Amino acid sequence: MSVNLQTPIDYLKGVGPNRADLLKKELGIHTYQDLINLFPNRYLDRTQYYKIHQLQRNNAEVQIVGEIISIKEIAQKRGKRLVATFKDDSGTMELVWFRGQKWIRENLKLKKPYVIFGKVNWFNGVFSMPHPDMELQEDHKKNLGSAMQPIYPSTEKLSNMGITNRVINKIMQQLFLDTKGRFTESLSENILSELKLLSKSEAIFNIHFPKNQELLARAQFRLKFEELFYIQLQLILKNLIHKSKIKGLPFTQVGTYFNTFYKHHLPFELTNAQKRVLKEIRQDLGSNAQMNRLLQGDVGSGKTIVAFMSMLMALDNGYQACLMAPTEILSVQHYNGLKELSNELNIRIELLTGSSKTLKRRKIHEALENGELDILIGTHALLEDKVKFKNLGLAIIDEQHRFGVEQRSKLWRKGPSQIDQNEVNTPPTPPHILVMTATPIPRTLAMSVYGDLDISVIDELPPGRQAIKTVHRYDKNRLKVFRFIRDEIEKGRQIYIVYPLIQESEKMDYKDLMDGYESVARDFPLPKYQISIVHGKMKPADKEFEMQRFIKGETQIMVATTVIEVGVNVPNASVMIIESAERFGLSQLHQLRGRVGRGAEQSYCILMTSHKLSSDSKKRIETMCRTNDGFEIAEVDLNLRGPGDIMGTQQSGVLNLKIADIIKDKDILQSARYYAKKVLQSDPALRAEENKTILYTYQQLTKYKNIWNYIS
Repeated sequence: MSVNLQTPIDYLKGVGPNRADLLKKELGIHTYQDLINLFPNRYLDRTQYYKIHQLQRNNAEVQIVGEIISIKEIAQKRGKRLVATFKDDSGTMELVWFRGQKWIRENLKLKKPYVIFGKVNWFNGVFSMPHPDMELQEDHKKNLGSAMQPIYPSTEKLSNMGITNRVINKIMQQLFLDTKGRFTESLSENILSELKLLSKSEAIFNIHFPKNQELLARAQFRLKFEELFYIQLQLILKNLIHKSKIKGLPFTQVGTYFNTFYKHHLPFELTNAQKRVLKEIRQDLGSNAQMNRLLQGDVGSGKTIVAFMSMLMALDNGYQACLMAPTEILSVQHYNGLKELSNELNIRIELLTGSSKTLKRRKIHEALENGELDILIGTHALLEDKVKFKNLGLAIIDEQHRFGVEQRSKLWRKGPSQIDQNEVNTPPTPPHILVMTATPIPRTLAMSVYGDLDISVIDELPPGRQAIKTVHRYDKNRLKVFRFIRDEIEKGRQIYIVYPLIQESEKMDYKDLMDGYESVARDFPLPKYQISIVHGKMKPADKEFEMQRFIKGETQIMVATTVIEVGVNVPNASVMIIESAERFGLSQLHQLRGRVGRGAEQSYCILMTSHKLSSDSKKRIETMCRTNDGFEIAEVDLNLRGPGDIMGTQQSGVLNLKIADIIKDKDILQSARYYAKKVLQSDPALRAEENKTILYTYQQLTKYKNIWNYIS
């Protein structure tokens, strides 16, 4: 193909330097390739022609063939309007212009066949079309792909500067003339024939100038498949390279620590899901490659015990382990939990956070370096340069979406350095990595974003746990809700009342929290009732004091902002009241609900809202009341919010897709992943003749656009 698609857009006829600048700034179009990948948002179906007598009073956009038989000007309050009578063989209607009359009047031709297109109005017994799109029928027939008209993404600035949809359409047509509509094929013959896909050139032509609905649908399918296929190919390749290149520390045995704990100190029978996940982790650790596994499990599914038993495997092989959590509260809770589990095992566990005292830190640093310390738990403090392990074999990261890539890679470099025969220090061998999350990630997102990690899921709750009952109540039912709280406190239970805290409206939220606290204090007076309050403006020590009072059962009610979203474990708390629940996202509501239901008693979650609810809020509340299944909730959340929001900003660039949508196109995504796996299983280096096109396209993609480099 003679035209290079990396040619700057400035060189395309009809663009020029000024337009090129605007296209770069507004739409990110720098090259011919970028322009080709500017896919239309929607299409006007111009395959249908209506007769005037078929028109309906529905404001629809229609296309009619006819001719102008007369033109007149009509005075109105301000200025005048131009009205033309337009007729076909079934009747007449009016065409109306409120501006640009002089130019229009000079250019309209009477008694010549025109194709008009626009919105139809019904007024005073006559159909009329204001400011129609018009072209002479002979020009209409000559136009490239006049059947369905593409409407391209645009911005206000582009429209103001005269780069209208028609202009973009024109330069797109020019690009097709320059390239003769020939584009290099990017998928293999096998895939094209198995899936009966259009060729690349046909697909590109029919996405911009579709002849009909069926060809448009086939073009969209082909291009969505291709985009998702290359993303999956990159992720799976990354995983394969990771496994072959990055040697892991070989954990050859399951020894005394693991077996003693499993046989004598396991506090409860493991669920089948926990056993399955442990088996997957054991295989990874013994495989000579570095483990890179994501462990998903809903709130309360027992991820901590799996993490602990994985750590015991590291200790059995003479290595240390660490666990990093995003908040102090959560790391303290992990520390207490693991300390309790390891009571009988003669293991040394320490906690390191931002508020650890200097002397304590020094002791921890020493014990780590000389190998006396087996397990270290902490926050970002673990990443400091001073923290050096003697031989770190396993690093566990909890709620990893709260850590950036940089932070995770720091942990990697804390693995043991190997000394070879020539006494030369080689780079450290990275520890095995286990990433845990209680935020269920929908399958579609997991496949796209964590496609290079192996994924384990704990999908059953420990026996004896009762499902939490969730109900929706309006503010006017508050007295009934307070009565219910009193009854629960009489039974010896504890209550959370949570208020939203959203950065933009912090002052208002703080006021709501304080007003709420006062009204709760009025209804639950001292000395009979004790109330804790926790919010972001408090000093860490005061927060910790109030938390401890609640944990010890000295207070019955905890009024808080969302600081308790993760990591507070009070089995005796059985009621979670979420105020202004409509202001929370679904995953947040689900996380908050997971703070109750940790004991054997029936627990409740009460969602309080005002009467005014948007349709999204209604859907969220309805979903929460209907199901406790975190994965189902995550799917609904993904549909409501879109992938960027769910991944958090630092990772939202990941799915900057041109045409596919991982929510609506999840079937195509699964098919793309299946074919990417199939190709790589039989030909991991893409050396086979039949995969030449795939290898070439993949190299081009990574050369001009590293799809996503952020996954550690």
